[in-house]
Amino acid sequence: MADAGSVAGSVAARLGGALIGVAGADVGVARERARLGRLRVLAALLAVPCALLWRRILVGDPFNVLALPSLPPDWGLYLLPLLLVLALGGALAMPLFAGRSPHVLYRPEQIETTFDDVKGLDTVVDEVTKTLNTFLAYALYRDRLGGRPRRGLLFEGAPGTGKTHLAKAMARQAGVPFLFVSATSFQSMWYGATARKIRSYFKQLRKTARREGGAIGFIEEIDAIAMTRNGLNSSPMPSVARSLEVARFGSSEGTGGVVNELLVQLQSFDTPPLGDRVVNAVAGAVNRYLPAGRQIRARKPVDHNILVIAATNRADNLDPALLRPGRFDRRLSFELPAKQARRELIDYFLGRKSHLPELDDDARRDQLAGQTFGYTPVMIEALFDEALVMGLKHGHDGMTWSDVQRARLDSEIGLANPVPYTDRERRTVATHEAGHATAAYLAGTRTLEVLSIVKRKGSLGLLAHGDPEEVWTRTRGEMYAMVDIALGGMCAEELWFSEAGTGPGSDLVAATRVACEIVGSSGMAGSLVSLAAVENTAFNDTNLVGRVLADPVTRPRVDALLDEAKKRVTADLERNRRVVEALRDALLDRDELIGDEIVAVIERAGPVTLDDLRVERAAEAAARP
Repeated sequence: MADAGSVAGSVAARLGGALIGVAGADVGVARERARLGRLRVLAALLAVPCALLWRRILVGDPFNVLALPSLPPDWGLYLLPLLLVLALGGALAMPLFAGRSPHVLYRPEQIETTFDDVKGLDTVVDEVTKTLNTFLAYALYRDRLGGRPRRGLLFEGAPGTGKTHLAKAMARQAGVPFLFVSATSFQSMWYGATARKIRSYFKQLRKTARREGGAIGFIEEIDAIAMTRNGLNSSPMPSVARSLEVARFGSSEGTGGVVNELLVQLQSFDTPPLGDRVVNAVAGAVNRYLPAGRQIRARKPVDHNILVIAATNRADNLDPALLRPGRFDRRLSFELPAKQARRELIDYFLGRKSHLPELDDDARRDQLAGQTFGYTPVMIEALFDEALVMGLKHGHDGMTWSDVQRARLDSEIGLANPVPYTDRERRTVATHEAGHATAAYLAGTRTLEVLSIVKRKGSLGLLAHGDPEEVWTRTRGEMYAMVDIALGGMCAEELWFSEAGTGPGSDLVAATRVACEIVGSSGMAGSLVSLAAVENTAFNDTNLVGRVLADPVTRPRVDALLDEAKKRVTADLERNRRVVEALRDALLDRDELIGDEIVAVIERAGPVTLDDLRVERAAEAAARP
């Protein structure tokens, strides 16, 4: 047991830490062995023609290997029949070529992405490092520890979360060929060609692994060929589902046949190559005539060192047989990056893109990390690319903070589409948005990001506000504050124009949704009963808002909550009229206010008042003489 412990410890010291090198690993040893074997075969093949050529040179009858063959004078007569035969042969061979593997092979030196370029996925990178170590040292792991290296990884997550990016980095770090294929490229119009393409792809994987010591296969969007079989029979109403089936024209392998072929190939990585199968067949035929002690020993199956990675956005729809150990041994989830991960991504992308010094400020970058909640890495990079376009438009070689904020507005809400307001409409929209901003500032729990009266999509104006820190839950006070902010525009219109127009319609939708969550789901309005517990069925898919508003008990509570919020916000805006008017006038003058510009306008208007109490911010107190 002590010897086993010491052996295990030495292997753990080698494979249990950072990514090991390729040269000294089993993959490198196998690659060098294969290279020397190819050199020996090449030398043997060239030896015979070289010997014949030297013999002719020595006997005085040299042969010019560069001389072109002579053609008969009437060779043009044979050209047209030859072309017709080639065309006919090509048409007949088309179904056969349809079964070729559609992959694209990348060498490690062709891939520029490394683990240093993978940001915000530390946990996933640690996991794939363990997988790569056992992949590179597969013989050591198998022979000395008795383990079986992982054969498959399933990357699941939303689009743009870095699945393909990490797979490329794995291929570069592992130093082995990378066979990329899109699952849709397996599909074919010819019967049986889809299954043949899958067989051909795995055949190429095995061949490449024998030649290079290992190979990584990557199947993009595997759900295109690996959906659950017999999906209609698993429906909650199978009789209704089957009645919707229609007759199919022509022939098709169907989902079941393609999935079955994929399952077989994933389980049968160690199919012997053709040479071994021929030798074993001959040995088996000869052994039929030999006694038991004198029979020819058959060749053992070759252990193909292959790692298959599949990516999908719909892992729950994959056939369960694919997810068992031995096929896809590990499922790795790619989540949306948290704030700290987004900060790493922001630092990484800004290190590669031109920007003004103001974006090097840590506070700015932290603020941007908070503003990009829900962004994927691809979305963050696209945001900076759009900001660079904004910077060029404004005449500077690099993005500014203002460029980033405007690019974020364009991507999240839509492009600015200024329209000619009437004087009354322009003043109404400015007052409406100023009411929202004042209510958000008075809440004390929101950061004001953008305030605008420029039309974007269906919105005549907007207030973008966020949390000071990334949060995953909300308190009762924060939920009520969200209702107050949504009603701020309507209350401001009624205070300054005696009535509200149709503009607050979307605000009432938002306020009603939050109020229904307070009353019917969060237990914040006097009742602990959650209407979200009512399950959806095939005949009842009403959402939470519909349940709350249809219930005779909770509907009055929602009405009362919204009425109380409106009275509260109206009183707050009345006490802080100068703040609303200052923001309104600034919007009328500049159309848009961004970040600190909003707060600066409010602070210049004077201290705010809450419940007849004058509230002075710390910055205002410091500036007061």
